[in-house]
Amino acid sequence: MEWFVAPDYWLSRLVFQRGLAAIYLVAFLGAALQFRALIGERGMLPVPWFVERVPFRGAPSVFHFRYSDRFFAGWAWAGVLVSAGLLAGVDARVPLWAAMLLWLLPWALYLSIVNVGQTWYSFGWESLLLEVGFLAVFLGNDEVAPPIVVLFLMRWVLFRVEFGAGLIKMRGDECWRKLTCLYYHHETQPMPGPLSWFFHHLPRPFHRVEAAANHVTQLVVPVLLFTPQPVATAAASLMILTQLWLILSGNFSWLNWTTVVLAVTAVDFSPAAGTRHFAATPLWYEVVVLAVAAFLLALSYRPARNLLSRRQIMNYSFDPLHLVNTYGAFGSVSRLRLEVVIEGTADPLPLANADWREYEFKGKPGDLRHWPRQFAPYPLRLDWLMWFAGLSPGYARPWFGPLVERLLDNDRDTLRLLRRSPFPPDSPPRYIRARLFRYQYTTWRELRTTGACWKRTYVRDFLPPTRLDA
Repeated sequence: MEWFVAPDYWLSRLVFQRGLAAIYLVAFLGAALQFRALIGERGMLPVPWFVERVPFRGAPSVFHFRYSDRFFAGWAWAGVLVSAGLLAGVDARVPLWAAMLLWLLPWALYLSIVNVGQTWYSFGWESLLLEVGFLAVFLGNDEVAPPIVVLFLMRWVLFRVEFGAGLIKMRGDECWRKLTCLYYHHETQPMPGPLSWFFHHLPRPFHRVEAAANHVTQLVVPVLLFTPQPVATAAASLMILTQLWLILSGNFSWLNWTTVVLAVTAVDFSPAAGTRHFAATPLWYEVVVLAVAAFLLALSYRPARNLLSRRQIMNYSFDPLHLVNTYGAFGSVSRLRLEVVIEGTADPLPLANADWREYEFKGKPGDLRHWPRQFAPYPLRLDWLMWFAGLSPGYARPWFGPLVERLLDNDRDTLRLLRRSPFPPDSPPRYIRARLFRYQYTTWRELRTTGACWKRTYVRDFLPPTRLDA
């Protein structure tokens, strides 16, 4: 079937596959390095505790059958090795069926992690990686031309990512309709990047242009993905530029990078790279691809209905395999940045004038002079959840108490998630407390005078002085 393939998109597929493999690599690396403190046997939300309460059918995962920290580590590092192999192009050197199995492997490995990751893995970028990763299984390798059906399914995912985000904004916070949300967003976003301070201080008229351009990119441009070339290429290119702008403005894990590599599949590079000639597509491959496409389109009913609903939800999976999901971001924008600051003291009594020392996180604001770093696409899961804790204590209820217990115990794995602990490894604090502060960017003058990029004001206590039971 000649209509089944699109040989002009061979380079688009190649760039997509290598980019997706790199994102998988980062995802598995983050899991391997952070899991012990978060979901390990002695973690804040242990996997064994979770699988006792949630049945396999609700969260399919190999860890329902066996769990140990050593087994999880081997599972995550296996994902790193497979991803590295795909990044190096191993899939291009094996038969088509073997390449499909190779791409299925990281999807299955990561699905098992996400489905027991609980609140630490509840972000939209997890489902996006799994949905896109599943489609990558059927995109083929150098043995066959890219199937047009899968390429259009990729565009369908990209459409839902962008259009869903645009609709949730227009239906949500009125500042998006007034074009004023970016007066606040760069300062109050979950994890600022090294350029976020400068983005915040751009002139307000420019912020209004940013917001208007965002609406055009998310509500108008996605429709053009389904038009003939070169219009579809222009639309995808505009989305890529917008995502790169977002990458510069903050740390959003691999959400933006996955959207970039997804958009690449709609770009026709043939005028510059030419068209390659491929062998005839095997019949079994055509049958498998068409059957999977029909199945995914049937599953798309609920996400499509969600887009049209006045009660639209964002970042939700309609099935435990995360095959077809709904997306969206920043339907509401915080006007204030409230940060939970954790402090400890070794003094015998937790008095107000005790020697309270502050814990420093890698990504979230703390030290007023510590300039934000670029971490994305690498995820700092604890830092992200600390931002939610500042919004409401309810977000932190399941894990904040266990975090405090581990800090009181100087737990090595937990301390590795931090930039700096104020206490030596052999001298844990006697008490821990948490206080809520409002953080604001300094002005240009304040930055030059003090060298600090932040200033803060005490709001209230978040957790009174607490110690381990004797």
